[in-house]
Amino acid sequence: MPKGICADKPGGIEVLDWREIDSPELGPNDVLIHQTKIGLNFIDVYMTSGIYPFPESGPQIPGGEAAGIVAEVGANVEYLQIGDRVAYTTANGAFREERVLPAEKLVKLPDNVSDEVAAASMLKGMTVEYLLNRSFKVQKSHTVLFHAAAGGVGLIAGQWLKYIGAESIGTVGSDDKIDLAKKVGYTHVINYNKSNFVEEVRRITNGIGVDVAYDSVGQATYPSTLSCLKKFGLFVSFGQSSGIIKNIAMADLQKNGSLYAQRPTLFDFIPDPESLREVSSNMFKMLSDGHINMHINQRYPLKDVPKAFEALVARKTTGATVFDVGRS
Repeated sequence: MPKGICADKPGGIEVLDWREIDSPELGPNDVLIHQTKIGLNFIDVYMTSGIYPFPESGPQIPGGEAAGIVAEVGANVEYLQIGDRVAYTTANGAFREERVLPAEKLVKLPDNVSDEVAAASMLKGMTVEYLLNRSFKVQKSHTVLFHAAAGGVGLIAGQWLKYIGAESIGTVGSDDKIDLAKKVGYTHVINYNKSNFVEEVRRITNGIGVDVAYDSVGQATYPSTLSCLKKFGLFVSFGQSSGIIKNIAMADLQKNGSLYAQRPTLFDFIPDPESLREVSSNMFKMLSDGHINMHINQRYPLKDVPKAFEALVARKTTGATVFDVGRS
C-alpha cells in the first residue's frame, strides 16, 4: 500500500505521521499518478497548523505541487496517456507516493523540464507568473519591492524581473542571502535585520517609492511596506510566513498615498484547464528559454517532511526544497 505524510489534527511537526494511506478509486475522468518529486511551500505549514481549514473528515495531507508519471487513466480521459510525465498544483494532498486527480488538473511536462524542476516550480513559478503579469503588469519602467527575495518564490521573481528589465529591490534576512539574491538579478538587496528597509527603499528611489510591493511575509512587514510605495502604488500580500496581518485598516492606504491593496491567490488565476495551461506554459517557456533557473537548494526523502518543515520555519532554507519519492 502506498504511503504518505498525514496529520490527524492541527499542530506542528509533532502531528506529522508517515504511514500507509488508501488511494481513492479511479473515476472515469481521473488519472492515477506515480509521483516522483514533490515541492515544499510555506502554505504546507499553514495547512498543517490549522491556519487554513482542516478537512472535516480524514487526515490532512499537506503538499501543494508535485510531478510524476501517469500510471492509469479513466475511461473518459483523452488528454493523457499511461507513461506521460505530468505535474500539478493543488491546495494540499501532495505528500504521498501515489495520487488520483482529475485529468483537467494536470499539465504535461515539456521534454526539457525535469520532474524535479517541475515539482519545485508549479506553485512557485506560476505564482510569480500571475504576480508579475496579472496582479500587476510589471514593465521595464517600474520599480518593484519584493520581500523574501532569497526564498523559493523570491529567487524566481528576481530572475523574471531582470528579464523584464524592471528595477527591483529585494529584502532578505542575512548577508549570505544578499549575495544569492543579487546573483539572480535583483538590482538592490536589503538585509532587513541590519537596515531599516523603509529608509533604504526611500533612499534608493530618491524618496519617490516603488510602484508595487510584493509581500509574502505578513505581520512582520506590515504596515512598514506601505511606506515604501509611491502615491497610488499597489500593495500585494500573497502570504504570511510571519503570521496573518491582524491590524490592517483602510485608513492605512489613504494616509500612505491613496494606495491600492490586493490579497490574491494562484487558484483564482487558474480556475479551468485553459487558464492552467496558459499560465503554466508561460512559466515553462521562461524555464526552457533559460530566463529562469530553479535553485533547488534542499533535498529530502519524502518521509523527512518534518525535518524540512523545521528548516523552513526557522528560515534556514534558500530557494526551493524538493522531496524524492524514491522512483527513478
